[in-house]
Amino acid sequence: MAVWKAYRITEILNDIEDGKYVLPVIQRRLVWEEDKMIQLFDTLLKGDSFGGIMVIQEEKGKSPLFNFRPFTKDGSRIDSREIKTLNQTQYFVIDGQQRLQSFYIGLKGTLNGKVLYFDLFSNYKKQFEFCFEVDSKKLAIQPKDTSERTISEHNWHLVETLLTRLKDTNDEDEVAAEIIEDQSITDEYHKEHIKRNVKAFYKNVVTSEAIGISKVSLNKELDNKGNKQRIVELFRRLNDGGTRLSAFDLVASILKGFNWKMEEFLESTLEDYKDLGLTQDNLIKLIFLLRDNPVKEMTDIEEDDATFAIDNHERITSVLVATRKFLIESGLHNYYKDGNRSFIPLYFIAYHLYHKSIDNAALQNYFNNHDASNTDFPLMKKWMYYSLLNGVFRSRGAGWIAYSTGVKKILNVIKSHKGQVFPLQVLFSVYYNHGITFTEDIEVSKIESFESQFLYYLMYDRRQVIRIQDTDHIMPKNILEGKYEWNEINSIANFQLIDYGTNRGEKNGKPFQEWIQNFVQDKANYITKHLIPVDESTWKESQFEIFSKERANLIFEKIEKYVIKNN
Repeated sequence: MAVWKAYRITEILNDIEDGKYVLPVIQRRLVWEEDKMIQLFDTLLKGDSFGGIMVIQEEKGKSPLFNFRPFTKDGSRIDSREIKTLNQTQYFVIDGQQRLQSFYIGLKGTLNGKVLYFDLFSNYKKQFEFCFEVDSKKLAIQPKDTSERTISEHNWHLVETLLTRLKDTNDEDEVAAEIIEDQSITDEYHKEHIKRNVKAFYKNVVTSEAIGISKVSLNKELDNKGNKQRIVELFRRLNDGGTRLSAFDLVASILKGFNWKMEEFLESTLEDYKDLGLTQDNLIKLIFLLRDNPVKEMTDIEEDDATFAIDNHERITSVLVATRKFLIESGLHNYYKDGNRSFIPLYFIAYHLYHKSIDNAALQNYFNNHDASNTDFPLMKKWMYYSLLNGVFRSRGAGWIAYSTGVKKILNVIKSHKGQVFPLQVLFSVYYNHGITFTEDIEVSKIESFESQFLYYLMYDRRQVIRIQDTDHIMPKNILEGKYEWNEINSIANFQLIDYGTNRGEKNGKPFQEWIQNFVQDKANYITKHLIPVDESTWKESQFEIFSKERANLIFEKIEKYVIKNN
């Protein structure tokens, strides 16, 4: 049963400050940024609806259904804590966290070191303008867009100071008059704006019951497990509106509902291993895979999943330490540090390591002597390089759906070799038998079929951060168009990686020879870095076929160096 009641914003802020309103562990972190918060304050001062808040009421002296954390006053992370008995009646916010956090931070706190300012020259008929800033001296004096404004300058006032003064005087006219006098405002039009804006702030923040809260009590006929399931399901349904959670955000909330320690497990692990490209989605999927269930759905999440993660926290951490060392020693760490890489192969590197018959300390040091005594390392490395080069795990064009069919088939092999040597050739057989795009016969004639982003990584000696938007036609397509086929023009042999500004700026459309002779300062370094044929006679667009052939050979030399000879 829910009881709805309207409250003043200041009432709720006082209760948040007193710890009466808290955030259950199933709630995610603050995700709203400055712009979203500013929009909320504009909505508030206009008197428009911004949705209700839903809370679970729990009584003093009871053991709470969920462990919880207080609201953050500065946007920083606060961990949930274990509470045995409530020392006051408390309200667990399950819907409306982002809005309440925005009010609390904007009116009483800071965000990234910035405090909230209100423009008292806002056009109160159109938009109430707010701004977060560290120092009032950095606030803009002149607005960028004056189309919706009636006064062509800002008059910023610190929100917290304005709120304090209005609460102290309980008189918006007195506060407006004080501001006008302090600033020596004489223009009647300016005075009117200050009065109207202060009034709107006073009415909607201080006096009006602007925020509706539905208080839901626990079902006393259900046990704790039943009530947890009920509240998590309510939380899931409420997610259909407001700030949406991803499917894996919801899974994370359910897991934290089962075991509050999952909050620290998820957040600390993601922070410590983000250089592996580890995301919340990947980490939860890894937990499922370690339990030999690659197709687990959100609706099938069980308490055992959370228990498994917490009970095996140290082992999972050791696995991730070892996985990082493997990537470093194999020359793949920079590739994954860039992020946005398929995590699929790392699932199975981690899975294989997890099931090694060695303790955690030995696991963390497993690759220390990889050159001399580690039989797994060369096999794992070759599997990674050949799989990535062939684009086995790309989202399209590999010949299978990597995240479903691929994961299931690879898991079937890996789990049948627990504690054994890494099954390289069996995994390659999976590729061949399924008929996906894959070859162990690496030849220069095949470089167009290889995965471009990994190929760039090899071309630039496994160092440079690779981003698709930085790819550039070496010889401009506007010059080559009509003379060569598009597949030749758009060949990897005619692509390099340069910064976006150069690509779109001084290089844009210039004949290659002109560019390299007249605009490149360190020509020798440029030629080496971008694998440009040293024979300058090939730099003319009329010699494009010869240039492409020679550059393809230079690219293949990098593949030989890092993939063929090194595996």
